[in-house]
Amino acid sequence: MRVSSGRFRTQPRSPSRAPPTRGARGRRGSLLDPRSAAGQVFLVQILIVVLLVVAGMVSVMLQAAHDAVQQGRRDSLVAAQSFASSPGMVEALRSRDPTAVLQPRAEEARKKTGVDFVVVTDTRGIRLTYPYPQEIGKKFVGTIQPALEGRTVIEQAGGPPVPAGEGTAVQAVVPVTDARGTVVGLVSAGITVENVGRLWVPQLPIILGTGAAGLALAATGTTLVSRRLLRHTHGLAPQELARLYEHHDAVLHAVREGVLITAGDGRLLLANDEAKRLLGLPADAPGRPVRELALSEQMTDLLMSPEAVTDEVYLAEDRLLAVNKRPTFPGGDRGGSVVTLRDTTELAAVSGRAEVARERLTLLYEAGARMGTTLDVRRTAQELAEVAAPRFADIVTVDLLDAVLRGREPTAEGWRHLRRAAISGHPQLMPMYPLGEVITFSPDTPQMKALQQGRGLLEADLRQAHGWQEQDPDRARRALELGLHSLVTMPLRARNVPLGVANFYRSTPSPAFEPEDLSFAEELAARAAVAIDNARRFAREHAMAVTLQRSLLPRGQPQQDALEVAWRYLPAEAGVGGDWFDVIPLPGGRVALAMGDVVGHGLHAAATMGRLRTAVHNFSTLDLPVDEVLANLDDFVVRMDNEERTEDDGEGHEGEGVTGATCLYAIYDPVTGNCTMARAGHPEPVLVRPDGTVTCPHVPASAPLGLGCYPFETADLHLSEGSQLVLYTDGLVEQRARDIDVGLDRLRRTLHEAGRRTPEEACQAVIEALGPAHPVDDIALLVARTRRFPPSRVAEWTVPSDPAMVPSVRAKCRETLRTWGLEEIGFTTELILSELATNAIRYGLPPVRVRMLYGRCLICEVSDGSSTSPRLRRATTTDEGGRGLFLVAQFAQRWGTRYTARGKVIWAEQTLSDGPSAGTAHAPVDALLEQFGDPAL
Repeated sequence: MRVSSGRFRTQPRSPSRAPPTRGARGRRGSLLDPRSAAGQVFLVQILIVVLLVVAGMVSVMLQAAHDAVQQGRRDSLVAAQSFASSPGMVEALRSRDPTAVLQPRAEEARKKTGVDFVVVTDTRGIRLTYPYPQEIGKKFVGTIQPALEGRTVIEQAGGPPVPAGEGTAVQAVVPVTDARGTVVGLVSAGITVENVGRLWVPQLPIILGTGAAGLALAATGTTLVSRRLLRHTHGLAPQELARLYEHHDAVLHAVREGVLITAGDGRLLLANDEAKRLLGLPADAPGRPVRELALSEQMTDLLMSPEAVTDEVYLAEDRLLAVNKRPTFPGGDRGGSVVTLRDTTELAAVSGRAEVARERLTLLYEAGARMGTTLDVRRTAQELAEVAAPRFADIVTVDLLDAVLRGREPTAEGWRHLRRAAISGHPQLMPMYPLGEVITFSPDTPQMKALQQGRGLLEADLRQAHGWQEQDPDRARRALELGLHSLVTMPLRARNVPLGVANFYRSTPSPAFEPEDLSFAEELAARAAVAIDNARRFAREHAMAVTLQRSLLPRGQPQQDALEVAWRYLPAEAGVGGDWFDVIPLPGGRVALAMGDVVGHGLHAAATMGRLRTAVHNFSTLDLPVDEVLANLDDFVVRMDNEERTEDDGEGHEGEGVTGATCLYAIYDPVTGNCTMARAGHPEPVLVRPDGTVTCPHVPASAPLGLGCYPFETADLHLSEGSQLVLYTDGLVEQRARDIDVGLDRLRRTLHEAGRRTPEEACQAVIEALGPAHPVDDIALLVARTRRFPPSRVAEWTVPSDPAMVPSVRAKCRETLRTWGLEEIGFTTELILSELATNAIRYGLPPVRVRMLYGRCLICEVSDGSSTSPRLRRATTTDEGGRGLFLVAQFAQRWGTRYTARGKVIWAEQTLSDGPSAGTAHAPVDALLEQFGDPAL
């Protein structure tokens, strides 16, 4: 039966199309290609032929050389024996001058016999003849002992040169005997090896010609064989051939489609296992005619027909087979075809499962893309619920441990109390626990069992889920009445730590959950758990870093008279950074302002910021100039960087350097109105004049901290009273969607619109105008409005460099304090000033000047032209001096020394509240003054 309805036929019958040409046929290659099998066979055969020909030629040449040597041995022996047995030989040897008789005869014999030398020696081996007379009388080179015993010796030996050349020669040594058989002398004849070679060299062209001819014949035969092999292998390499046949067998026998190959004469050439199964073919079907295979008439006609077939469905017993047929050799006359069979009865079920799997994979992909993007625990839980509902479940709820929501490490003690963190679907139709409510689950509920067992649980029919119903019977009864019927509870676990549970509900008319839904829910919950745990850990680290950073930043405004200060600090959402600022009171009523930024985020940046802020405090305590503070801070950052890199390298970790930290440091003097500042890679401050003009003071930009060996330039400004100095970090003006120049322009415009607002109001206006809703970097802002010391609160005069002028200092001090209404601390202040002035006059250099400042405290300063700093020491009872600075330290709240470009200033501060200075009586002061014993006092 042939089925041709449109339901099964995917496209109409089309004329046969030639299949694409095989890649192997497209690259036939050549015989010299070593990658192809034919090329490898050709090269191996050529190599074998060459080796055989060369071996034959070498063997022939060696045989010829051997024959030549044997011929030389025979010629040498014949010549030697002939000369030794010549008439008169014995008489010549016994004559008075054997050489005179034998030399001409030996040379004549040498020339006639063709040997290279004929030598006659006595029984001692002394030459009696030789082609060169100068060699006569010398020792014969060769073996003579066997010849002296009556035997003949044939050997190869070297000797003096002969007319034919020099070198090794083949020589024969025969004895010369008298009538009684006594050896009376020796005769040696020989031929040099060079002349022996000439005996076989004429044969060399014949040998080479024969070898070349054999090589040519063998190469021709090899070429013919290899070309035929090349046509059959299509230029494929041996590995490709082996892989081709392996893939052929693997594909044919493993593919889920039947494959049949028929010949032009109607024989079945090949049938794979699937084809045999679908058509019920016997094992011996390949090789038999198609008409003998007992197939249906429709299938037999299909296999025998030369027409091409595309996606037509045929009935084979109880199977519907989708058939495709193409000719084996399109466009040729060889015939044959390839038929593929596919069982469409199983296709519908497979397609359904594939569609479900595709939807699940798509949902998992979307879940991976949507969950965990905000690093917020509640938002991540809500993203899980929104991903799963309604595509996997009708209602999804997520319940998390309270510790997880607070960023803490969860413990088993809190399992029973979970807080609802997310709901998605149609909870308005169901009696669900609301968001934020704490749920106490009983031990028999699916949620508690899932947490305890660490695996998901399926309740296919909630009417049979007694543990779920006992949790809240009224709520469960109403949910069942509204159509809730199936539940999958999956624990949320990360790093083997439970975080909570995710509940997937289905209601009418959705089908109930099946066991295979557990694996999908598990995969979904696993991805969500990792995202939730990352958010929890981030929240914990962020809270720790913010706490650390806030603890390191100023907690309140220090007491000072120079500036009215307000600030703002906003940590980044993705992790706190290293932004910091400080307001540091300095001696003389001055105030230092510091603002910095450490590269990076997290605990490391916050800790580094704390170390830098402490270092700035320490350097400020030394009352160093602005550029020296930055230089010392730069050295400190370099040392920190080197220490951290060394420690991290020792542990095998990548070092976290602090190179790139920035800082702006300024010192404001309210007496003169001067402000000295310098910046190391930090944004330039903004100055708001009292008239509302907004400018940038053009502070020179220096390299960031941590680079080392770079100078820091300073800028000196004169600030009118009421000027506002605005310091900030780059997070305020630079954002991803906004260029820094745009941010600076908005900052200046905002400050201009703020007009004469207070620093607190100016801070708030700037943050509202420039502060992002979700900052990606820390933001630090400090606004300082300048104040000036009233001239009436400043007393300053010059003291002549004479100890006798110290009483005048006390008198001037007394008069000034009376003007300010501070008579109650007059004796203490006179004591401090007189001691400081005495030290400056005695040990310093002129000019000596005294200055008194009346603000929140009383400041006494004595300056001189020396850079020598006094030091505090304790005098013994017999010392006449040395108690001055000790007394100053006892009666002053603080005291110290600072250096200037023209010398130094020794200062002392007295608090004006109730304290040691205010409560000191006259009698102790007079007693202390009497201890000095100085007439000038």
